[in-house]
Amino acid sequence: MSFWSFLTAGSRFRAVVCMFVVASQWFVPSLLREKKDVKDQQTEDQSVPPLSGLRPSVSSLDPAPGENSSLFSLWTRFWLHPNFDSVEEEIQASTVLSFSRAMPLNDEQPSSADDHGSDVESCSAGESSGSNPSPSSPPTASPPKVVDCTSELFGLRLTHQILMDRHYHMRQDPLPEGSLLKMISDNMHKAFWDILEEELNDDPPQYGQAISLLEDIRETLLFLLTPLRSGGPPSSLQTRILEVLDLDLIRQQAHNDAVDVQGLAAFVIATMGRMCAPDRDEEIRKLRESTADLVTLFREIFRVLDIMKVDTINYFIMGLRPFLQQHGVAYQSEQFQKVLEKNPSALDRTTAWIRSALEELLPAGWRPDGGKDRVALPGPTQILNTAYLQILTWDYSRGPLPETLVSDEQRLQDLQQQLRRSGTVNQVLLIVFSSVGRPVQDLPSLSDRLKKMVAVLLDGMHHRGFDLGEALKGVGVKVCCELNKSLSGRGYPPLSAALQDALRGQICSVAHHDNPVRSRVEDRVQQYFKTLLSSSGPNVKPDEVPASLAAIRPELAALAANFLSLVKHNRAVYTPFYMEVIKELLFSQAPPAQPAGGQTPSP
Repeated sequence: MSFWSFLTAGSRFRAVVCMFVVASQWFVPSLLREKKDVKDQQTEDQSVPPLSGLRPSVSSLDPAPGENSSLFSLWTRFWLHPNFDSVEEEIQASTVLSFSRAMPLNDEQPSSADDHGSDVESCSAGESSGSNPSPSSPPTASPPKVVDCTSELFGLRLTHQILMDRHYHMRQDPLPEGSLLKMISDNMHKAFWDILEEELNDDPPQYGQAISLLEDIRETLLFLLTPLRSGGPPSSLQTRILEVLDLDLIRQQAHNDAVDVQGLAAFVIATMGRMCAPDRDEEIRKLRESTADLVTLFREIFRVLDIMKVDTINYFIMGLRPFLQQHGVAYQSEQFQKVLEKNPSALDRTTAWIRSALEELLPAGWRPDGGKDRVALPGPTQILNTAYLQILTWDYSRGPLPETLVSDEQRLQDLQQQLRRSGTVNQVLLIVFSSVGRPVQDLPSLSDRLKKMVAVLLDGMHHRGFDLGEALKGVGVKVCCELNKSLSGRGYPPLSAALQDALRGQICSVAHHDNPVRSRVEDRVQQYFKTLLSSSGPNVKPDEVPASLAAIRPELAALAANFLSLVKHNRAVYTPFYMEVIKELLFSQAPPAQPAGGQTPSP
């Protein structure tokens, strides 16, 4: 088989592009990447067809009887289809990469080849050298220890994303213009379609590439028709697809130069029209009315099929969400237990995180075997609340999050960044109102204008290259201008030059960590979140913020609600594991071992 014949199928073609890029160590391909873009709701509504907008032929997504007990079987039956290799591989790769940063590998050297397990043996069988490694070789971390957990991590991550983000969906994005990946993809696609055109224009025509395309189209249509059906009699449409796209018959026709490629394309388009969502009817109409050549028509068919694949995934996600809301917590806990059984070091960073919270609550030098110097031990709830508070100020440059929070890393980073910016805005407003006094107090409109203006000027303050000192200089200038404008409009004299200089100086001093206003605001924020974590049930009232934080009440309440939602779900899933860690730390006679690397990440 020629190289280009291998690239016939759309999914295999994309896989080769991905492997080429990974081998050249430039990019990790992301042909289909997950999106969490609540801000652009209109775009999301256009990209995800409504649940009621799909044809009945693709609406049979309820699991078969007896399958509820194995949620992962639903994932594998849907996601591990040949046409979704790129989706599954991308999510699994990102999951393994995320967790491998937070889960140190078990570096114990097995005593025999049998200890490796079948996965390792299968990997070893493919090596060029059939000999065993020398006994004197130093022990090294074994990548299969992470790969063995790929299925569990994949299901764990995807379930968590669906549960925590009601807007979660898959989305096919164009590759970045000018990127190496787009250049490779465009060139290989062009070469492939050029070869197809040459084969069809030969005298007599060659149909090898066209038959491979039809095979890929047939597999995709059958998959889109019944993504979860694992048995039972075929539907009439499924039977019709198999009859018309009979590859053996088509090969016989090709041998006799009697293939009606145009007729087969028309059948494919008509079938797509019966299966697609109403939002895609316009795309189908364009295909039916197309007068382009066969190569261009097939390219458009594959483009629309890719859109239909994404629609089917998103419809499946929407249909599965109610089931996950009932059983997702138990499923995630079960999957993490499997990860822990395969990789005993999967809680090392979590242990270090809880130990750090415990050390904050206990006196210095405390040990489980403290003898006469016994102290009252904090309860598990107090320990976990202290640990969760540390996440709000976690230093991501010093180490990844605990393993049990890795799935929420992006959400927690966003929350931390927004909290820091809101805190800085509040610090600036406190300085302004305390310095200027009565003429600018009790003016909600002025406070809102100043808050929005300062927030815009501080946008991006979490980036490495952001100069907070320079940004605050600009904030001081803008604030003085806005204050003078407001004072003049209400008959007050403008601020004196000395007061403006003092005000700008105080605003710039917020950049220093030891600034008293900054320290006070940060302490009030910590106390606010601590109070919320200590409350339970209906007693939680995020809107009740301290008086010194009243200027950012709406923003703070929204951030607190998001944080409490993350904490609530995290507790539900991982409390059994946390309790075991706390029990070990509080009552073991020997101090627990340090995690891999010998360092405890401090937030």
